Amino acid sequence: MNKNYDPIFAKHCQGQEFAPSYWASTIPLPTDTIALSTSQSFDVAIIGGGFSGLLTAYYLATEHHLECAVFEANQVGFGASARNAGFVLKGSGRLSYAQMAQKWNIDTAKAIYHEFSEAVCRVESIIKTHQIDCDPQPKGYIKIAHNPQAFENLKAQADFLKLHLGSDAEFLSIEELKANYMDNQQAFGALRLPDGFGVNPLKLLLGYRSLAQSVGVKIFEHTLVTDVHDASTGVTFRANDQTVSAKKLVITGNAYNSKNTHSIINNRYLPILSSVMVTKPLTQAELESCGLKTNQVTMDTRTLKYYYRLLPDNRLLFGGRGAIFAKDRDKPFYLNNLKRGLRECFPSLGDKDHEYYWHGYIAAAMDDMPHVNVVGNVGYILGYCGAGVSFSAQAAYRLAQQLAGVDVPNVPLYNTGLPYLPFPALRRFGQWGYYQFAQIKDQYF
Repeated sequence: MNKNYDPIFAKHCQGQEFAPSYWASTIPLPTDTIALSTSQSFDVAIIGGGFSGLLTAYYLATEHHLECAVFEANQVGFGASARNAGFVLKGSGRLSYAQMAQKWNIDTAKAIYHEFSEAVCRVESIIKTHQIDCDPQPKGYIKIAHNPQAFENLKAQADFLKLHLGSDAEFLSIEELKANYMDNQQAFGALRLPDGFGVNPLKLLLGYRSLAQSVGVKIFEHTLVTDVHDASTGVTFRANDQTVSAKKLVITGNAYNSKNTHSIINNRYLPILSSVMVTKPLTQAELESCGLKTNQVTMDTRTLKYYYRLLPDNRLLFGGRGAIFAKDRDKPFYLNNLKRGLRECFPSLGDKDHEYYWHGYIAAAMDDMPHVNVVGNVGYILGYCGAGVSFSAQAAYRLAQQLAGVDVPNVPLYNTGLPYLPFPALRRFGQWGYYQFAQIKDQYF
Protein backbone atom coordinates (compact mmCIF):
# COMPACT_ATOMS: atom_id res chain seq x y z
CA MET A 1 0.00 0.00 0.00
CA ASN A 2 1.32 3.46 -0.95
CA LYS A 3 0.72 5.93 1.88
CA ASN A 4 1.41 8.78 -0.55
CA TYR A 5 -0.97 7.54 -3.25
CA ASP A 6 -1.63 10.22 -5.88
CA PRO A 7 -3.44 9.27 -9.11
CA ILE A 8 -1.25 11.68 -11.07
CA PHE A 9 1.90 9.71 -10.37
CA ALA A 10 0.77 6.22 -9.33
CA LYS A 11 0.69 3.40 -11.88
CA HIS A 12 -2.68 2.24 -10.51
CA CYS A 13 -4.89 2.35 -7.42
CA GLN A 14 -4.90 -1.34 -6.58
CA GLY A 15 -3.89 -2.21 -3.03
CA GLN A 16 -4.86 1.12 -1.48
CA GLU A 17 -6.75 1.13 1.81
CA PHE A 18 -10.54 1.24 2.04
CA ALA A 19 -11.57 4.62 3.45
CA PRO A 20 -12.26 4.58 7.23
CA SER A 21 -15.45 6.53 6.60
CA TYR A 22 -18.58 6.92 8.66
CA TRP A 23 -20.46 5.18 5.84
CA ALA A 24 -18.34 2.03 6.23
CA SER A 25 -19.50 1.81 9.86
CA THR A 26 -23.19 1.74 8.88
CA ILE A 27 -23.34 -1.36 6.68
CA PRO A 28 -21.17 -4.47 6.21
CA LEU A 29 -19.61 -4.91 2.79
CA PRO A 30 -20.93 -7.88 0.82
CA THR A 31 -18.70 -10.83 0.04
CA ASP A 32 -16.29 -9.92 -2.73
CA THR A 33 -17.14 -11.11 -6.21
CA ILE A 34 -14.62 -13.42 -7.83
CA ALA A 35 -11.55 -11.99 -9.51
CA LEU A 36 -11.11 -12.69 -13.21
CA SER A 37 -9.31 -16.03 -13.68
CA THR A 38 -9.94 -16.93 -17.34
CA SER A 39 -9.76 -15.10 -20.65
CA GLN A 40 -13.17 -13.81 -21.69
CA SER A 41 -15.00 -11.69 -24.25
CA PHE A 42 -17.80 -9.14 -23.80
CA ASP A 43 -19.76 -6.59 -25.76
CA VAL A 44 -18.64 -3.85 -23.35
CA ALA A 45 -15.90 -3.92 -20.70
CA ILE A 46 -16.04 -1.24 -17.99
CA ILE A 47 -13.10 -0.12 -15.85
CA GLY A 48 -14.25 1.09 -12.44
CA GLY A 49 -16.91 -0.26 -10.09
CA GLY A 50 -18.33 2.98 -8.75
CA PHE A 51 -21.60 4.81 -9.45
CA SER A 52 -20.72 5.49 -13.09
CA GLY A 53 -19.44 2.04 -14.00
CA LEU A 54 -22.23 0.07 -12.35
CA LEU A 55 -25.02 2.23 -13.77
CA THR A 56 -23.49 2.33 -17.26
CA ALA A 57 -23.44 -1.46 -17.19
CA TYR A 58 -27.02 -1.56 -15.90
CA TYR A 59 -28.32 0.70 -18.67
CA LEU A 60 -26.34 -1.12 -21.37
CA ALA A 61 -27.82 -4.42 -20.21
CA THR A 62 -31.42 -3.27 -19.72
CA GLU A 63 -31.90 -0.58 -22.37
CA HIS A 64 -29.60 -1.90 -25.11
CA HIS A 65 -29.30 -5.65 -24.36
CA LEU A 66 -25.50 -5.74 -24.39
CA GLU A 67 -23.34 -8.16 -22.40
CA CYS A 68 -21.25 -6.17 -19.93
CA ALA A 69 -18.58 -6.76 -17.34
CA VAL A 70 -17.26 -4.38 -14.70
CA PHE A 71 -13.60 -4.61 -13.65
CA GLU A 72 -12.75 -3.15 -10.24
CA ALA A 73 -9.12 -3.05 -9.09
CA ASN A 74 -10.11 -3.17 -5.42
CA GLN A 75 -13.60 -3.58 -3.95
CA VAL A 76 -16.79 -1.91 -5.02
CA GLY A 77 -16.95 1.10 -2.71
CA PHE A 78 -13.21 1.70 -2.63
CA GLY A 79 -13.14 4.94 -4.62
CA ALA A 80 -14.92 8.28 -4.59
CA SER A 81 -18.40 6.74 -4.78
CA ALA A 82 -18.23 5.69 -1.12
CA ARG A 83 -15.88 8.42 0.17
CA ASN A 84 -18.03 11.43 -0.69
CA ALA A 85 -20.51 13.36 1.46
CA GLY A 86 -23.62 11.86 -0.17
CA PHE A 87 -24.96 15.10 -1.68
CA VAL A 88 -27.49 14.49 -4.48
CA LEU A 89 -27.69 17.95 -5.97
CA LYS A 90 -28.02 19.85 -9.22
CA GLY A 91 -24.28 20.28 -9.71
CA SER A 92 -22.98 22.17 -12.72
CA GLY A 93 -19.25 21.83 -12.39
CA ARG A 94 -17.74 25.16 -11.39
CA LEU A 95 -19.60 27.27 -13.96
CA SER A 96 -22.83 29.06 -13.06
CA TYR A 97 -25.68 28.87 -15.55
CA ALA A 98 -25.27 32.56 -16.33
CA GLN A 99 -21.62 31.86 -17.19
CA MET A 100 -22.74 28.99 -19.43
CA ALA A 101 -25.17 31.25 -21.23
CA GLN A 102 -22.39 33.78 -21.76
CA LYS A 103 -19.90 31.12 -22.89
CA TRP A 104 -22.31 29.38 -25.27
CA ASN A 105 -25.92 30.65 -25.39
CA ILE A 106 -29.09 30.56 -23.31
CA ASP A 107 -30.47 27.47 -25.06
CA THR A 108 -27.31 25.54 -24.20
CA ALA A 109 -27.53 26.68 -20.58
CA LYS A 110 -31.18 25.53 -20.47
CA ALA A 111 -30.27 22.14 -21.93
CA ILE A 112 -27.47 21.61 -19.41
CA TYR A 113 -29.76 22.70 -16.58
CA HIS A 114 -32.26 20.10 -17.78
CA GLU A 115 -29.60 17.37 -17.74
CA PHE A 116 -28.50 18.18 -14.20
CA SER A 117 -32.12 18.43 -13.05
CA GLU A 118 -32.93 15.09 -14.64
CA ALA A 119 -29.90 13.59 -12.87
CA VAL A 120 -31.40 14.35 -9.46
CA CYS A 121 -34.77 12.95 -10.55
CA ARG A 122 -33.08 9.84 -11.96
CA VAL A 123 -31.30 9.05 -8.69
CA GLU A 124 -34.53 9.58 -6.76
CA SER A 125 -36.42 7.34 -9.17
CA ILE A 126 -33.84 4.54 -8.95
CA ILE A 127 -33.97 4.65 -5.14
CA LYS A 128 -37.77 4.51 -5.06
CA THR A 129 -38.30 2.01 -7.89
CA HIS A 130 -35.75 -0.48 -6.60
CA GLN A 131 -36.31 0.25 -2.91
CA ILE A 132 -32.67 0.99 -2.16
CA ASP A 133 -32.32 1.61 1.56
CA CYS A 134 -29.78 4.44 1.53
CA ASP A 135 -31.18 6.82 4.16
CA PRO A 136 -32.46 9.61 1.87
CA GLN A 137 -33.04 12.81 3.82
CA PRO A 138 -35.55 15.67 3.39
CA LYS A 139 -35.17 17.58 0.16
CA GLY A 140 -33.41 20.89 -0.23
CA TYR A 141 -30.00 22.26 -1.21
CA ILE A 142 -28.88 25.42 0.59
CA LYS A 143 -26.03 27.52 -0.77
CA ILE A 144 -24.72 29.93 1.87
CA ALA A 145 -23.37 33.38 0.95
CA HIS A 146 -20.20 33.73 3.02
CA ASN A 147 -19.72 37.49 2.49
CA PRO A 148 -21.68 40.53 1.21
CA GLN A 149 -20.41 40.19 -2.37
CA ALA A 150 -21.42 36.53 -2.47
CA PHE A 151 -24.84 37.61 -1.15
CA GLU A 152 -25.31 39.90 -4.18
CA ASN A 153 -24.04 37.20 -6.54
CA LEU A 154 -26.49 34.66 -5.14
CA LYS A 155 -29.38 37.09 -5.57
CA ALA A 156 -28.36 37.51 -9.21
CA GLN A 157 -28.14 33.73 -9.63
CA ALA A 158 -31.59 33.24 -8.15
CA ASP A 159 -33.03 35.86 -10.50
CA PHE A 160 -31.31 34.25 -13.50
CA LEU A 161 -32.55 30.78 -12.61
CA LYS A 162 -36.13 31.97 -12.21
CA LEU A 163 -36.22 34.25 -15.25
CA HIS A 164 -34.37 32.16 -17.82
CA LEU A 165 -34.50 28.53 -16.64
CA GLY A 166 -37.90 28.31 -14.99
CA SER A 167 -36.32 27.28 -11.70
CA ASP A 168 -38.15 27.43 -8.40
CA ALA A 169 -34.99 28.71 -6.71
CA GLU A 170 -35.65 30.53 -3.47
CA PHE A 171 -33.55 33.36 -2.07
CA LEU A 172 -33.30 33.42 1.71
CA SER A 173 -32.45 36.49 3.75
CA ILE A 174 -30.28 36.00 6.81
CA GLU A 175 -33.41 36.31 8.95
CA GLU A 176 -35.25 33.60 6.99
CA LEU A 177 -32.20 31.34 7.08
CA LYS A 178 -31.91 31.71 10.85
CA ALA A 179 -35.62 31.30 11.53
CA ASN A 180 -36.15 28.19 9.39
CA TYR A 181 -32.85 26.42 8.80
CA MET A 182 -29.75 27.36 10.82
CA ASP A 183 -28.00 30.13 12.72
CA ASN A 184 -24.80 30.12 10.67
CA GLN A 185 -22.53 32.91 11.93
CA GLN A 186 -20.71 33.06 8.57
CA ALA A 187 -23.89 33.53 6.52
CA PHE A 188 -25.16 36.69 4.84
CA GLY A 189 -28.09 34.94 3.14
CA ALA A 190 -28.62 31.84 1.01
CA LEU A 191 -29.98 30.39 -2.21
CA ARG A 192 -32.17 27.32 -1.80
CA LEU A 193 -33.08 24.77 -4.46
CA PRO A 194 -35.89 22.40 -3.46
CA ASP A 195 -34.76 19.19 -5.17
CA GLY A 196 -31.40 18.21 -3.65
CA PHE A 197 -31.09 15.68 -0.82
CA GLY A 198 -28.58 13.66 1.16
CA VAL A 199 -28.00 9.89 1.11
CA ASN A 200 -25.64 7.30 2.52
CA PRO A 201 -23.46 6.92 -0.60
CA LEU A 202 -22.08 3.48 0.29
CA LYS A 203 -25.58 2.06 0.75
CA LEU A 204 -26.60 3.65 -2.55
CA LEU A 205 -23.56 2.18 -4.29
CA LEU A 206 -24.24 -1.30 -2.94
CA GLY A 207 -27.80 -0.91 -4.18
CA TYR A 208 -26.43 -0.17 -7.65
CA ARG A 209 -24.16 -3.22 -7.33
CA SER A 210 -27.13 -5.49 -6.62
CA LEU A 211 -29.10 -3.86 -9.40
CA ALA A 212 -26.35 -4.51 -11.97
CA GLN A 213 -25.93 -8.11 -10.84
CA SER A 214 -29.68 -8.71 -11.05
CA VAL A 215 -29.63 -8.02 -14.81
CA GLY A 216 -26.66 -10.27 -15.53
CA VAL A 217 -23.75 -7.83 -15.35
CA LYS A 218 -20.56 -9.59 -14.29
CA ILE A 219 -18.50 -7.78 -11.66
CA PHE A 220 -14.87 -8.77 -11.19
CA GLU A 221 -13.35 -7.29 -8.04
CA HIS A 222 -9.61 -7.25 -7.26
CA THR A 223 -9.04 -7.26 -11.01
CA LEU A 224 -6.64 -4.66 -12.38
CA VAL A 225 -6.88 -3.73 -16.07
CA THR A 226 -3.57 -3.10 -17.84
CA ASP A 227 -2.11 -2.95 -21.35
CA VAL A 228 -5.17 -1.65 -23.17
CA HIS A 229 -5.02 -1.87 -26.98
CA ASP A 230 -7.82 -0.54 -29.15
CA ALA A 231 -8.21 -1.05 -32.87
CA SER A 232 -10.96 -0.72 -35.43
CA THR A 233 -12.21 -4.22 -34.60
CA GLY A 234 -12.43 -3.76 -30.84
CA VAL A 235 -10.41 -3.54 -27.65
CA THR A 236 -8.18 -6.00 -25.81
CA PHE A 237 -6.47 -5.73 -22.43
CA ARG A 238 -4.82 -7.76 -19.71
CA ALA A 239 -6.46 -8.39 -16.34
CA ASN A 240 -4.95 -10.71 -13.72
CA ASP A 241 -2.70 -12.23 -16.41
CA GLN A 242 -5.75 -13.02 -18.57
CA THR A 243 -6.67 -11.54 -21.93
CA VAL A 244 -10.04 -9.83 -22.27
CA SER A 245 -11.56 -8.67 -25.53
CA ALA A 246 -14.54 -6.38 -26.00
CA LYS A 247 -16.24 -4.46 -28.76
CA LYS A 248 -16.23 -1.34 -26.58
CA LEU A 249 -14.29 -0.16 -23.54
CA VAL A 250 -15.63 2.24 -20.91
CA ILE A 251 -13.44 4.18 -18.46
CA THR A 252 -15.29 5.26 -15.31
CA GLY A 253 -12.61 5.45 -12.62
CA ASN A 254 -12.89 9.27 -12.56
CA ALA A 255 -10.18 10.63 -10.20
CA TYR A 256 -8.97 7.09 -9.46
CA ASN A 257 -7.86 6.47 -13.02
CA SER A 258 -4.12 6.60 -13.59
CA LYS A 259 -1.70 7.83 -16.24
CA ASN A 260 -1.58 4.24 -17.51
CA THR A 261 -5.34 3.74 -17.91
CA HIS A 262 -5.62 5.13 -21.46
CA SER A 263 -4.12 7.97 -23.48
CA ILE A 264 -7.61 9.36 -24.16
CA ILE A 265 -7.79 10.70 -20.59
CA ASN A 266 -4.15 11.03 -19.57
CA ASN A 267 -3.16 14.59 -18.55
CA ARG A 268 -6.75 15.80 -18.96
CA TYR A 269 -7.98 16.01 -15.39
CA LEU A 270 -6.82 17.08 -11.95
CA PRO A 271 -7.42 14.75 -8.98
CA ILE A 272 -8.15 16.91 -5.91
CA LEU A 273 -8.18 15.69 -2.32
CA SER A 274 -11.26 16.47 -0.25
CA SER A 275 -11.45 15.75 3.49
CA VAL A 276 -14.53 14.89 5.52
CA MET A 277 -15.14 14.60 9.25
CA VAL A 278 -18.20 13.40 11.10
CA THR A 279 -18.80 14.47 14.70
CA LYS A 280 -20.20 12.55 17.58
CA PRO A 281 -24.01 12.90 17.78
CA LEU A 282 -25.20 16.39 18.70
CA THR A 283 -27.36 16.72 21.77
CA GLN A 284 -30.65 18.59 21.67
CA ALA A 285 -29.00 21.43 23.55
CA GLU A 286 -26.22 21.60 20.95
CA LEU A 287 -28.73 21.62 18.09
CA GLU A 288 -30.59 24.48 19.72
CA SER A 289 -27.39 26.41 20.44
CA CYS A 290 -26.51 26.58 16.73
CA GLY A 291 -30.10 26.89 15.54
CA LEU A 292 -29.72 23.82 13.33
CA LYS A 293 -33.24 22.84 12.25
CA THR A 294 -32.60 21.02 8.98
CA ASN A 295 -31.03 17.93 7.41
CA GLN A 296 -30.82 19.61 4.01
CA VAL A 297 -27.49 19.51 2.20
CA THR A 298 -25.55 22.75 2.55
CA MET A 299 -22.56 24.31 0.84
CA ASP A 300 -21.06 27.78 0.95
CA THR A 301 -19.90 30.13 -1.81
CA ARG A 302 -16.18 30.01 -1.05
CA THR A 303 -13.86 28.98 -3.85
CA LEU A 304 -12.43 26.51 -1.32
CA LYS A 305 -15.84 25.39 -0.17
CA TYR A 306 -17.13 23.98 3.06
CA TYR A 307 -20.06 21.55 2.80
CA TYR A 308 -22.09 20.00 5.57
CA ARG A 309 -25.33 18.36 6.68
CA LEU A 310 -26.96 16.91 9.76
CA LEU A 311 -27.10 13.12 9.43
CA PRO A 312 -30.07 10.95 10.49
CA ASP A 313 -28.43 10.10 13.83
CA ASN A 314 -27.75 13.81 14.56
CA ARG A 315 -24.06 13.64 13.76
CA LEU A 316 -22.80 16.60 11.75
CA LEU A 317 -20.86 15.85 8.57
CA PHE A 318 -18.46 18.67 7.67
CA GLY A 319 -16.13 18.61 4.67
CA GLY A 320 -13.76 20.80 2.71
CA ARG A 321 -10.50 20.89 0.84
CA GLY A 322 -7.75 18.44 1.74
CA ALA A 323 -4.02 18.47 1.20
CA ILE A 324 -2.52 19.38 -2.16
CA PHE A 325 0.25 16.81 -1.94
CA ALA A 326 -0.61 13.26 -0.91
CA LYS A 327 2.28 13.07 1.56
CA ASP A 328 0.59 15.84 3.58
CA ARG A 329 -2.93 14.42 3.71
CA ASP A 330 -2.78 13.19 7.33
CA LYS A 331 -1.17 16.31 8.74
CA PRO A 332 -3.25 17.83 11.58
CA PHE A 333 -3.51 21.11 9.66
CA TYR A 334 -6.27 19.78 7.39
CA LEU A 335 -8.42 18.33 10.15
CA ASN A 336 -7.90 21.53 12.13
CA ASN A 337 -8.97 23.51 9.06
CA LEU A 338 -12.30 21.68 9.05
CA LYS A 339 -12.72 22.23 12.79
CA ARG A 340 -11.95 25.92 12.35
CA GLY A 341 -14.55 26.14 9.60
CA LEU A 342 -17.12 24.40 11.81
CA ARG A 343 -16.31 26.73 14.69
CA GLU A 344 -16.65 29.83 12.51
CA CYS A 345 -20.04 28.68 11.24
CA PHE A 346 -21.34 27.39 14.57
CA PRO A 347 -19.25 28.73 17.47
CA SER A 348 -21.04 26.61 20.07
CA LEU A 349 -19.74 23.46 18.31
CA GLY A 350 -16.13 24.61 18.31
CA ASP A 351 -15.05 21.95 20.80
CA LYS A 352 -17.24 19.16 19.44
CA ASP A 353 -15.27 15.92 19.07
CA HIS A 354 -15.16 14.17 15.73
CA GLU A 355 -15.47 10.40 15.47
CA TYR A 356 -14.66 9.82 11.78
CA TYR A 357 -12.22 11.51 9.41
CA TRP A 358 -11.20 10.45 5.92
CA HIS A 359 -10.04 11.66 2.50
CA GLY A 360 -10.90 11.06 -1.12
CA TYR A 361 -10.07 12.35 -4.58
CA ILE A 362 -12.50 14.16 -6.84
CA ALA A 363 -11.68 15.00 -10.49
CA ALA A 364 -11.84 18.41 -12.15
CA ALA A 365 -11.42 19.15 -15.85
CA MET A 366 -9.65 22.21 -17.25
CA ASP A 367 -12.97 23.73 -18.33
CA ASP A 368 -14.71 22.98 -15.01
CA MET A 369 -17.29 20.71 -16.66
CA PRO A 370 -17.92 16.96 -16.59
CA HIS A 371 -17.44 15.15 -19.90
CA VAL A 372 -19.27 12.07 -21.17
CA ASN A 373 -17.83 11.06 -24.49
CA VAL A 374 -17.08 8.22 -26.91
CA VAL A 375 -14.09 8.24 -29.26
CA GLY A 376 -13.88 5.22 -31.53
CA ASN A 377 -14.34 2.15 -29.35
CA VAL A 378 -13.59 3.90 -26.05
CA GLY A 379 -16.04 5.82 -23.89
CA TYR A 380 -15.40 7.68 -20.66
CA ILE A 381 -17.01 9.76 -17.93
CA LEU A 382 -14.74 12.20 -16.14
CA GLY A 383 -14.69 15.52 -14.27
CA TYR A 384 -17.66 15.57 -11.90
CA CYS A 385 -16.05 18.36 -9.85
CA GLY A 386 -17.52 16.86 -6.69
CA ALA A 387 -21.11 16.47 -7.94
CA GLY A 388 -20.91 12.85 -9.06
CA VAL A 389 -23.50 11.33 -6.72
CA SER A 390 -26.30 12.78 -8.83
CA PHE A 391 -24.82 13.37 -12.27
CA SER A 392 -23.26 9.89 -12.45
CA ALA A 393 -26.76 8.49 -12.99
CA GLN A 394 -27.49 10.77 -15.94
CA ALA A 395 -23.96 10.43 -17.30
CA ALA A 396 -24.22 6.64 -17.22
CA TYR A 397 -27.56 6.75 -19.02
CA ARG A 398 -26.21 9.05 -21.73
CA LEU A 399 -22.95 7.14 -22.14
CA ALA A 400 -24.89 3.90 -22.61
CA GLN A 401 -26.91 5.63 -25.33
CA GLN A 402 -23.78 6.86 -27.08
CA LEU A 403 -22.20 3.41 -27.00
CA ALA A 404 -25.38 1.92 -28.46
CA GLY A 405 -25.48 4.51 -31.25
CA VAL A 406 -28.44 6.46 -29.85
CA ASP A 407 -28.43 10.25 -30.23
CA VAL A 408 -27.98 12.29 -27.06
CA PRO A 409 -28.60 16.01 -26.42
CA ASN A 410 -26.21 18.21 -28.37
CA VAL A 411 -24.57 19.96 -25.41
CA PRO A 412 -20.92 20.38 -24.36
CA LEU A 413 -21.32 17.70 -21.69
CA TYR A 414 -21.62 15.10 -24.43
CA ASN A 415 -20.16 16.56 -27.62
CA THR A 416 -16.77 17.83 -26.46
CA GLY A 417 -13.77 15.88 -25.25
CA LEU A 418 -11.71 16.57 -22.17
CA PRO A 419 -9.36 19.51 -22.77
CA TYR A 420 -5.65 18.96 -22.26
CA LEU A 421 -4.09 20.32 -19.08
CA PRO A 422 -1.00 22.41 -19.93
CA PHE A 423 2.24 21.54 -18.14
CA PRO A 424 0.73 18.36 -16.62
CA ALA A 425 3.85 17.53 -14.60
CA LEU A 426 3.35 20.79 -12.70
CA ARG A 427 -0.32 20.25 -11.86
CA ARG A 428 0.22 20.08 -8.11
CA PHE A 429 2.26 23.29 -8.07
CA GLY A 430 -0.38 25.02 -10.16
CA GLN A 431 -2.98 23.81 -7.68
CA TRP A 432 -0.90 25.22 -4.81
CA GLY A 433 -0.80 28.62 -6.50
CA TYR A 434 -4.52 28.55 -7.13
CA TYR A 435 -5.22 27.69 -3.48
CA GLN A 436 -3.15 30.66 -2.32
CA PHE A 437 -5.15 32.95 -4.61
CA ALA A 438 -8.44 31.34 -3.51
CA GLN A 439 -7.72 31.91 0.18
CA ILE A 440 -7.23 35.62 -0.46
CA LYS A 441 -10.29 35.74 -2.70
CA ASP A 442 -12.47 33.94 -0.14
CA GLN A 443 -11.41 36.27 2.62
CA TYR A 444 -11.73 39.61 0.86
CA PHE A 445 -13.98 39.22 -2.21
